[in-house]
Amino acid sequence: MVGIAILCAVLAAGCSALGAMWQHAGVRELTDLKLTSAHRLVTSRRWVYGFLVLFACAVLQIVALALAPVSVVAPLNALAIPIIAVARARKFSGLLAVAVLVATAGIVVFVWITAGQAVPTEVSAKVALQAGQLVVAGVLVCTVVATFQAGAVRALALAVGAGIAYGLVAVLVRDVTTTLPQIEWVSLLGLVVAFLVGAWFIQLGYAAGPPDLVVAGQTVVNPIVAAWIGIKLLGEGTGMSALAQAGLVISAIAAVSGTIVLAHYYRVKVTA
Repeated sequence: MVGIAILCAVLAAGCSALGAMWQHAGVRELTDLKLTSAHRLVTSRRWVYGFLVLFACAVLQIVALALAPVSVVAPLNALAIPIIAVARARKFSGLLAVAVLVATAGIVVFVWITAGQAVPTEVSAKVALQAGQLVVAGVLVCTVVATFQAGAVRALALAVGAGIAYGLVAVLVRDVTTTLPQIEWVSLLGLVVAFLVGAWFIQLGYAAGPPDLVVAGQTVVNPIVAAWIGIKLLGEGTGMSALAQAGLVISAIAAVSGTIVLAHYYRVKVTA
């Protein structure tokens, strides 16, 4: 089952990269993206294609999360980072290559550790509420940063906010799918709200910066948040050795550092 889950997650990463490129192109067709003008996105054929591909990505992610622990499945979505970077790069500079490799390697090591040590657990209402409160706080911080910044910094802040929201989505998807046919309505409502917030942040991120930066930001933060909730709040890391925990911290730092370098690369590129 874990093998099937990993395969679905890898395919979802490919869909995530392709969908991001199409949606970014569609968003760029609008001169000024606002909530009141969001309905205009459906008039873009490329945006709609991107939406359909990302819908397939969501289905694959749901299947994967139903078959394996959150801390195993979520990190694999970061494989979208090298896929979209290679697809879009006309010229692969040294700084861009290092940023992509470091971010990807950090997530690969992260998932390798969690795949061997994480154990599936149930999501209680108390934990779901606690996780939701932490996520709301994180999203609000990103909103404040994005409000007072522009360009690559704004795009990264919005992407991080989306990643935080999607981290909660991953946890709640597992809760909803593993309790079927009984429906956990609180978790389902939280899932929908978090998903919509994350999706809107991503569209705003596309309007502010390049798609690979937005994808990198949300796909690095998403698994880290989801895995942290899974390990610390759900107890998926029960029995995890101190060495494994240290490896998770180091790999997470590497993934975040690579993403920050990627943001710096685009900021320098724009101002040059």
